[in-house]
Amino acid sequence: MVDFESSLLHQYVASNMYQRKQPDRASAIMVVTRYLLRRVSSAKLIAASSHLLFRATILAALILIFLFLLHYPPLLLSSSHYSSSSPHSNHRSLLSSGSYGGGYWERDVRRSAAPRRPDGLSVLVTGAAGFVGTHCSLALKRRGDGVVGLDNFNAYYDPALKRSRQALLSSHGVLVLEADINDGALLAKLFDVVPFSHVLHLAAQAGVRYATRNPQSYVASNVAGLVSLFEVAAKHADPQPAVVWASSSSVYGLNTEAPFSEIHRTDRPASLYAATKKAGEAIAHTYNHIYGLSITGLRFFTVYGPWGRPDMAYFSFTKSILSGKPITLFRMPDGTAVQRDFTYIDDVVKGCLGALNTAKKSTGVPGGGKKRGPAQLRVYNLGNTSPVPVAEMVSILEHLLGKKAKKNVVTLPQNGDVPFTHANVSLAKTDFGYRPTTDLATGLRKFVKWYVEYYGVQTPKVVNKDAGEEEKEEEGAAASA
Repeated sequence: MVDFESSLLHQYVASNMYQRKQPDRASAIMVVTRYLLRRVSSAKLIAASSHLLFRATILAALILIFLFLLHYPPLLLSSSHYSSSSPHSNHRSLLSSGSYGGGYWERDVRRSAAPRRPDGLSVLVTGAAGFVGTHCSLALKRRGDGVVGLDNFNAYYDPALKRSRQALLSSHGVLVLEADINDGALLAKLFDVVPFSHVLHLAAQAGVRYATRNPQSYVASNVAGLVSLFEVAAKHADPQPAVVWASSSSVYGLNTEAPFSEIHRTDRPASLYAATKKAGEAIAHTYNHIYGLSITGLRFFTVYGPWGRPDMAYFSFTKSILSGKPITLFRMPDGTAVQRDFTYIDDVVKGCLGALNTAKKSTGVPGGGKKRGPAQLRVYNLGNTSPVPVAEMVSILEHLLGKKAKKNVVTLPQNGDVPFTHANVSLAKTDFGYRPTTDLATGLRKFVKWYVEYYGVQTPKVVNKDAGEEEKEEEGAAASA
């Protein structure tokens, strides 16, 4: 303290030398006191400013986080927000949460996966509570194969319909687990419990137009989810399963050659949905090349039928016609009709089972080691081969429902839809006997019959008749005329 005070006195003397005054000790003490007070006040001000700056920074960070959540929720939310998956970094495995696992759970999984016929398949079906997934799971179980389903029951369309499909599968002995395909730990556990021979990977974020509103859900499900599945199948499963997965006819994008063939260009997607499916085909090639996974991709063409997706045109048109609401029909700028290669669900199921039946074993080594040799890599069209104008589909629905539609005809917008689809299925026919047999009128009759029964709508007479009965009635009416 003496040294510090002496230093201050020295400064005081130096500052007053020009006045040639001899400082007395009282004046020096006053100088020291004032100096200390100034230092203390300055320290308090700095401390107060620091606290204020810290609080302002925290507030600004909270505001930024709030704005980020407001504008980009799919990046941070889980799969319950309209997506069928979520990235690994944001996903907590259901195993760690205690939702799954344990002796009873493993017993139920094994029971559902056990084939009932000699040389039967044991198949993990992702998206099992979806439209195609439900029908394929039922067909596999009915022929004696073992099936375990996986579905996240997202809210892209009414989850109640998915729950009804789940109940239908349960009544046939198929266990459907509510889980996300990005849950790598759960997938690995499933392969530990059951040595699945095959995977039928149908889980995906569907819909062309919805991608403009929630693009992240497509990347999370169709890209990240596919990688998650391939990672477990290639590096963890023992033995490696053969994988059959759902690509899409949308990969043909702006292709104008018809009918669409597997050798045609697929590098011009017209929608983000199509782009994610095309990316999936490239990813499949990578895992086949590096890890020896046997992989078959199936390009579906506008699948329809009972238990279908409510976002599809035939389904939503049926609902609107019955309720008296207008429907929107698209036409091309030159006035030509929009056409689709409508494919009935039973035909698609036959194609899926044919692909599973002819899928060869993977050649990789569990753990991701060097593969033993080249593995099977295939892609097929599954369509009906007969494009039909959408307006004709509406006419068939009007006849079946006994009610005219209120139509708004507008030009096809630039929202990712393409003017027509037309499948060449000769490759699938050659390799596993794929032959679509259901025409649009017959398929829509079966759909409408299911629709009016499921939703409790008053049943039109025509719906309760099969094709033969209707033809006889029409012949009789013609004869009496």
